[in-house]
Amino acid sequence: MSHILLIEDDSAIAQSLQDALKFEGYTVTWKSTGQEGVRAAKAHLPHLILLDVRLPDGWGFDVCRQLRQAGFHAPIIMLTAQQEAMDKVLGLEMGADDYVTKPFNLRELFSRIRAQLRRAYGEYAQPNANVISIGDVTLDMNQGQAFRGPRSLNLTPTEYRLLVYLTQNRGIALTRTQILDAVWGYAPDLEEERTINVYIRRLREKIELDPGKPALILTVPGIGYRLVG
Repeated sequence: MSHILLIEDDSAIAQSLQDALKFEGYTVTWKSTGQEGVRAAKAHLPHLILLDVRLPDGWGFDVCRQLRQAGFHAPIIMLTAQQEAMDKVLGLEMGADDYVTKPFNLRELFSRIRAQLRRAYGEYAQPNANVISIGDVTLDMNQGQAFRGPRSLNLTPTEYRLLVYLTQNRGIALTRTQILDAVWGYAPDLEEERTINVYIRRLREKIELDPGKPALILTVPGIGYRLVG
């Protein structure tokens, strides 16, 4: 049974979400502030976090960044009332794996939760029992981690899935649409395709020696991206 941590200050929304999630079979812990949520995440190690952007003690973006810096790897889905793309991009920059805009459709939210859990702990968690070298980076499929020497590169589940997909298609120019469909598992639109740029930049910052002059993940003008062959 998957454990979901809900960090949401609106008690009415939180109660409704808790009831719906429990009905779907999830165990739910609810916290109403960011710092309570951080402590709960460290104490309980939930499988997934639903994180509101606006919290009484600060921004959900800062909570997301704090969790990632502390080495928390589980998927994080941001809940935002804002329609602007900037909020969504900022959430991804801070380490979020997905976002849902309020008011949200419960069926869509559950679909995104299942997709994140499946990709974090299912098909992409241990794809193959082998180790692959990408330049000076080692992708260990057994552990579901990437390393430079003995040091873990601390990839989020989405960053890891993205690297796995690029590795499985190394040397091939992939469009943003292909990447979004394969890694996120839903039909793309223009705004969502732009999120690929955010993830590629984040991944480059972790695996490239000089992210400003990438040598592993190359941009293919007019198409998308290619991992070196």
